[in-house]
Amino acid sequence: MPQTVRKAVFPVAGLGTRILPATKAMPKEMLTVVDRPLIHYAVEEAKAAGIEEFYFVTGRGKGAIEDHFDVAFELETTLRERGRIEQLDELQAWLPAAGQIAYTRQQRPLGLGHAVWCARHLVGDEPFAVILVDDLMVCDPPCLKQMVDAYDKTGGNVVAVIEVPREQTNRYGVLDIVEDDGRLARARGVVEKPKPEEAPSNLTIIGRYIIQPEIFRHLETMKPGSGNEIQLTDGLAALIAAGQAFHGLRATGRRFDCGDKLGFLEANIALGLDHPELGAELRRILQNYR
Repeated sequence: MPQTVRKAVFPVAGLGTRILPATKAMPKEMLTVVDRPLIHYAVEEAKAAGIEEFYFVTGRGKGAIEDHFDVAFELETTLRERGRIEQLDELQAWLPAAGQIAYTRQQRPLGLGHAVWCARHLVGDEPFAVILVDDLMVCDPPCLKQMVDAYDKTGGNVVAVIEVPREQTNRYGVLDIVEDDGRLARARGVVEKPKPEEAPSNLTIIGRYIIQPEIFRHLETMKPGSGNEIQLTDGLAALIAAGQAFHGLRATGRRFDCGDKLGFLEANIALGLDHPELGAELRRILQNYR
């Protein structure tokens, strides 16, 4: 039985340039989809997968994330005085317990691999999850829970994957597949943003990972790769080369790329239509825009 995944790293130091000007003064992770920020969905997903400790790799201007997961004394007092106990209970219910959250800084934008490496002392010598908040996953069971269940059987490293048109492989990390049963694929390699004609497949990594701690040793000495950044994919490739198992899981559910303006709009519409209180009225409103 593989070692339990108890910890998750959230790299949240990025600037969100694809969705400017919305992210000029607000962290992209705090952009709201319907009634909660993106980071909130990510933490809820991690909790549902059994994660106990939540580590945020932040940068300058990200204080709103810390405030969101802290007690808001003035707000709670106001809700209590106004008798809005149901809202107060809801606000308190999703807060992680004291000591479950920690923050560290990525002072320079040196890539996703570097951001994950910044959390090495928090993670220690345990397998851990990485969640990219831009990728909003709407799945039942939650995406990371599906991955943990797969990991319990395979061990090693597990990533969430989707199939993309071959001309889009230069946007993703791409798996070099050995076996594939249509849901779980075993890989013998992974390549970061290959040219379409050089891509080993069209099965690409999206923003969910379960990784063994040995990756920190590789990231420590990793040379900059694609985009002149330290790529997490290159660290994963080193783990495969060292003989560790590596699988890609096609999670059952929907993925929204909320780092993209259209993807963000689509997420708001889709989750708005699914909302138990807002869905019917939103559907009526959308009829006016056909």
